[in-house]
Amino acid sequence: MRQTRVLLADDHTILLEAFKGLLEAECEVVGTVTDGRQLISAAVKLKPDVIVSDISMPNLNGLDACRKIKKQLPDIKLIFLTVSHDAELVAEAIRMGADGYLLKSSAASELFQAIKSAMSGGTYITPLVTRDMIGSLTSSVDKRASLDKLTVRQREVLQLLAEGMTMKKVASVLNVTPRTVAFHKYRMMDDLHITSNAELIQFAVKHGLVSS
Repeated sequence: MRQTRVLLADDHTILLEAFKGLLEAECEVVGTVTDGRQLISAAVKLKPDVIVSDISMPNLNGLDACRKIKKQLPDIKLIFLTVSHDAELVAEAIRMGADGYLLKSSAASELFQAIKSAMSGGTYITPLVTRDMIGSLTSSVDKRASLDKLTVRQREVLQLLAEGMTMKKVASVLNVTPRTVAFHKYRMMDDLHITSNAELIQFAVKHGLVSS
């Protein structure tokens, strides 16, 4: 019987190697990557059955990376493995088609359970995400509204700026002009009623685009 082919993404190398060692007992780990842009390239090249990804990663967060991947590879299974209990992030993950949501404090057996569930067409959410959090998924629409105002490109620009890149460096990463980056930045600030770079960074942290 063919083993499930898994691609792993996490910006903490020690954890990445630990997860790889754990999964190799039952799965074929076809690759490991440490940021969202590497994840997109590896997914398109390797075409795994399942992606197990952290959410907070440099250059492009796991949610936006997997959203792009899902458009190109709609049948791929997505499992998020993160430290965040935030109900808004759980809701965002499920809305974009995630097949699993685990915490890094979850039992190791849950990861195998989530992969098996995903491969059989189910969705697995760790019990560590409490009932109160699950209940709040349906009431988080207003909280998500401001983030939903942003385009995918704006979210990319926001994350890179919040990680400390200059507009020139962001332009280089995204292969656009600095003027385009500036346009997105100030359009975001206008739409979100944000008046300073500090507020823009706080917004990115609050909505899980970068870690605090």
